Amino acid sequence: MTARFQTRRDFIKTTAIAAASVPLVGAWLPNVRAAGPDKKLGVALVGLGSLSTHQIAPALQKTKYCRLAGIVTGTPAKAEKWKAQYNLPDRSIYNYDTMEKMADNPDIDFIYVVTPNALHAEHTIKAANAGKHVLCEKPMEVSSEKCQQMIDACKKAGRQLAIGYRCRFDPHNIECIRLAREKVFGDLRIIEACFDIHLDQPPSAWRFHKALSGGGCLMDVGVYALQATRFIMGEEPISVSGMETKTDPVKFKEVDESIVWQEKFPSGVIAYCSASYNARLFGRYTAIADKGWFELNPGFYYDGNRGRRSDGKEIRFPEVDPLGELYQFAAEMDDFAQCILNHQPTRVPGEEGLRDVKIMTAIYESVRTGKTINLT
Repeated sequence: MTARFQTRRDFIKTTAIAAASVPLVGAWLPNVRAAGPDKKLGVALVGLGSLSTHQIAPALQKTKYCRLAGIVTGTPAKAEKWKAQYNLPDRSIYNYDTMEKMADNPDIDFIYVVTPNALHAEHTIKAANAGKHVLCEKPMEVSSEKCQQMIDACKKAGRQLAIGYRCRFDPHNIECIRLAREKVFGDLRIIEACFDIHLDQPPSAWRFHKALSGGGCLMDVGVYALQATRFIMGEEPISVSGMETKTDPVKFKEVDESIVWQEKFPSGVIAYCSASYNARLFGRYTAIADKGWFELNPGFYYDGNRGRRSDGKEIRFPEVDPLGELYQFAAEMDDFAQCILNHQPTRVPGEEGLRDVKIMTAIYESVRTGKTINLT
C-alpha cells in the first residue's frame, strides 16, 4: 500500500473523532474551546539553564497566549543578560530566596519550573504561596511525598499545577493514541519503548548526583517511555520489574546508567522498556496489536517525530508543527494559558506526574530487590 503523509485536514478530522471516545488516563487531545480573552499571560521562568535558554524562552516568543514576564535565577550574571535580552524590568527579576515577592507582581500569572528535580517542590510551593499557577518540568519530583506536597499546595492556593509532558502536545503522539483508542489494528498485545542518550556532561553536573536528580536515566529520559506506555494503553500498570547495569561505575556511581523494565497492564498487555545515559541518541516506541502495528521512530524528539503503520501509511504531520523544535513547548504553554483563562483543568495535572513517580519508585525497588513489584 502506498505510504502517505497525513494532512492538517486529516489530523483535525481524526482528533475530532477521537475526542468523542472514552477518556483515558488524563485528557490527551488538544483543548477545543472558544478563544479566551485577547490577553497574553505573563510567565516567569524559574531556572535559566540550557532548556530555558535554548527551548522554552525562544518558544515563548512564538506563543499566542503567553509572554516572558519574569525570571528567577541564583546567578546575577544570568539575570543581567536575560534582563537586557528580553527587556525585563527590575521588579520582575528574582532569586530563589525572593520568589515570595512575586505575590506583589500582577504581571506574572504562572511560573515554569526548570530547576533540578529535587528542587521542584520547593519552587512550586513558593510560587503557589505567591498566588501563581505552576507548570513544572518532568519528572515532577524525586519522591511521591514531594509530589503530593506540590499538589496540596496548589490546591490550597486555588492555583493550577501542570507537568511539562511536551509529547502530549505532539500531533504524532496524539495520532498514536487515536490508533490505540479506536483499535485500528485491533487489540494491543505488546508495547516496546525506549529512550537512550549519551549524557556528555562533567561529573559535577546535577544529573549525576542523586540528591538533586533523584535517579539517573530512568528519571530523566526513561519517563518518556513510561509515559508512552501509559497514554497508549489508557490503563495503569499493575506490576513492574526492572534490572540495571553499569559499564562505567565511576561516572554513574550515584545514578542509574542503563535500565530495563517490564510493565504489566490489567488487560494483559505487557510493555518492554529501556533507558540509558550511555548510548547513542535513540527514542521510539512500537505498539503491536492482533491485526497489525504502529510505531513512532523517533517518538520523543523536540522535532522530527514520525512513524509508520503496518498498512504502509506514514504517521507524519509536516503542516501541523510549523515552529519546528519550538512547537511542543509553545503548544504546552499556550494550552496551559488557555486552561487558566477558561478555568478548565489541564490534561497533564500534578496527579499525572505523581503516578509516574510512584511507578518509577517501584521500578527502582524492583532493581534493588530483584522482585516484581505489585502496584495495586
